[in-house]
Amino acid sequence: MPTLEYFQVESTEPAGGDLYRRIASTVITDHDILRVLDRLRIFIDPEVPIFIAVGLTRTVPRNIIVSDFSGVTYDGEKVILSIADETYLAPLLELLWKRFGKDRIMQPDRFTIEMHLSAEEQKGIEELIVADPTEGLFKDLIYTMQVICPEGFKVKKQSFQNGRFWFVASENTLQEDVLPLVQQQFAIMEASS
Repeated sequence: MPTLEYFQVESTEPAGGDLYRRIASTVITDHDILRVLDRLRIFIDPEVPIFIAVGLTRTVPRNIIVSDFSGVTYDGEKVILSIADETYLAPLLELLWKRFGKDRIMQPDRFTIEMHLSAEEQKGIEELIVADPTEGLFKDLIYTMQVICPEGFKVKKQSFQNGRFWFVASENTLQEDVLPLVQQQFAIMEASS
């Protein structure tokens, strides 16, 4: 199992920091997100009170498109998708129904989808994005940080962009702009690597 290149927990209370390092390590392992984390830094100040987690993810797989799991055959106004992997079948059907309407999408068997589309509508079928792996990753990361953060810290803000994520929580109202606090933790993390 891969390990984090960098994992640090800092607290204004050293004993609390050690405890949260153990908690974070256990939760990260239990939620199976170690494989996607490259670096993680957690800062906790119980006096303020504030919990800040910043991190970097490993390379995330690209978007899943129709041609990744399906063969596409064109026959005039009929487009036939031959499904090789059912993993993305449900989201594909939802996407096609929303885009073209249920009346134009047929599924004669579980591995075949037939669509009646104009030449213009057929353009780019192979490139349609069916799934974005970062959506699930972000939800998993945020859920994991919610489990790690202290009980009662219900006021939360978070972000995930370009392999960088942050999560800030408090039991009090957070200041409107938490970015300076987040950037400070990123700077400490990056200086320590």
